[in-house]
Amino acid sequence: MNTLRVLVVEDDPGIATQLVRGLVRAGYQADSVALGSDALRRPVPDVVLLDLGLPDLDGVEVCRKLRQMSSAAIIVVTARGQETDRVIALDEGAADYLVKPFGLAELLARIRAVLRRSRPADGELLRHGPLDMDLRTRRVTMAGEVISLTPKEFAILECLAADPGRVVSRQEILERAWDGDWYGPSKVLDVHLAALRRKLGDHSLIETVYGHGFRLRDMPPDASGGPP
Repeated sequence: MNTLRVLVVEDDPGIATQLVRGLVRAGYQADSVALGSDALRRPVPDVVLLDLGLPDLDGVEVCRKLRQMSSAAIIVVTARGQETDRVIALDEGAADYLVKPFGLAELLARIRAVLRRSRPADGELLRHGPLDMDLRTRRVTMAGEVISLTPKEFAILECLAADPGRVVSRQEILERAWDGDWYGPSKVLDVHLAALRRKLGDHSLIETVYGHGFRLRDMPPDASGGPP
């Protein structure tokens, strides 16, 4: 299998070096450039990590041009946290938006998630204890029993199963499961979570971390839930 290529577009050399080092340790082929113009001249990578505050070109313009010339998955990584900045970047082709500072584990989870969305034919299987999710066929099983989920329930569960144990905020789940199109109260998420927990038959599988979000609870490696 070919190593996936990640291009870091970041003018802060300290941040760029740390990101490249972490990506290489995670198994990616990674390189960095400090200018938007250099990013546009590079061979097309699989993933672009794009800072918006570049010294030569506006990051949104770089995002737009990258989207026009390639199918690379673009993840904006920036200190700009305003909703308007997020909306503009997503409208111009970014697949995800991550506000600095952030942890490497979260960044790697975001990369895995955007790659799954951009490569639906890969048929990746997410497995966590008794839970199995086939992202190509959208088939979910618990301990071998098929569970019928609505599209929103599936999207919510995918957010959590993509990186079990990581706390996923309400806002992140809403942005991913509703594709950034939800403008009502976030309490709608509780309704879907309650239905999802009921269908899975194990209410403790999805943990609420009060004040922070939700996560799949940790399980021992052999907790398959299947027959002995």
